Order: sequence, then C-alpha cells, then structure tokens
Amino acid sequence: MAEKRLITVAGVARAEFTEKKSRFIGQIAPAAGEEEALAFLEQVRERHKGANHHCYAWQIGADDQFQRSADAGEPAGTAGRPILEAIKRAGLHNTAIVVTRYFGGVLLGAGGLTRAYGKAAQLAIEAAALVERIPAARIALHFEYGLLGKIETYCSQRGLLLTDKLYAERVCFICLIEEDGRAAIEKELTDLSNGTLRWQDLGESLLIDKPVNAGRET
Repeated sequence: MAEKRLITVAGVARAEFTEKKSRFIGQIAPAAGEEEALAFLEQVRERHKGANHHCYAWQIGADDQFQRSADAGEPAGTAGRPILEAIKRAGLHNTAIVVTRYFGGVLLGAGGLTRAYGKAAQLAIEAAALVERIPAARIALHFEYGLLGKIETYCSQRGLLLTDKLYAERVCFICLIEEDGRAAIEKELTDLSNGTLRWQDLGESLLIDKPVNAGRET
C-alpha cells in the first residue's frame, strides 16, 4: 500500500492547567503503531504515579483504522471521547494524547469534565510542533560539470533535499524528491539539461517531514 501524506506531531509535548483545584496535564506524542501508543501511556503513568486518572485516545494507521479512547475511571464519555475528538478536529494522524488528572476535591460534573479533558487535549496539540509526513523517493542525478551552477540553483529554488554530492567524471547529486512532484521535476531537469542529465531511481521509498508549525510547549 502506498504511503499517504499526513500530519502528525514531531515529538512529545505537554500543556497543563488547573480547573477548580484539579490539575489537568495533557501530553501528546507521535505513534506509528498501537505498541508505541501503549508505551507512551505507560511512560506517562510511571511519571505521574500519584495521579487519579490517565485518560487517553489515539488515532493510528494509514486509514485511521486504529482509534482508541478510554475514560480511565471518569464517568463514561467524559474523557476519552473529547480527547479523540480533539485529535480528529486537528486533522492529526498517528498521534496519541494522554490527559492526567490530579483530583482537587471539587466535583466538575459530566459537562465540566468533558470540557476540561477536551481543553487539555487541545492545549497539548497547540503546544506540539506539527509536521506533514510526505512520501518521497531517493533519486540520483548524474550530469556534466558545466551544468553544476544551474542544477544547484534549480534544486535550491525547488526546495529539493540534497543528501549527498559526489564529484567524479560527472557530478552526482543524491536527493529526496516528493512522490507527488517527481514526474514534473524529472521533466524540468531534462529540459534544463537539454536531455543530458541522467535520472536514477535508487529504489528507496521513505517519508520526509515538513514543519507545519513550531509548537509552543507550556
């Protein structure tokens, strides 16, 4: 199955607030599979052993086929569901959120809990650096030295990610090219070199991350 473009979080981030003496801590992390999500949940539980609740949700898989949420002792539907809805609303994939609650002695009611858990999840999302994960191929570009300046300028203007430059009888640039744009780039390079550039697909498919925002952990 071909990889899809998707938006996820670049790494772990957290945010917290207090509501009627209860402390809510939202933590978010990327998760390529449910094992990673469960490992993240266990890390949070270990870090906050004295907390009353560790409610969570995640959305994982090429088609978001793994969706889980848990209220972890809170009234049904007041914690896991609003966390999952926050993930969906933000358009995030392969993402897990755990919201930890230290009970402050004041009951919030079902509505108050739903709002608090949703807020904690949203704050965690806002604190995270987001990336768009894009399918790409590793390509070798072989060309004559006389084209070096033109090819360097083209790669810079096109935002191609160069991973290596080799100088032998001909120049060879190794670069990562997004699958969506590779046909257009190959044609443009062929035109630029008057057909002398040789395009070599190295047969490696991978994902590259492009920043969406920088995050602002609190």
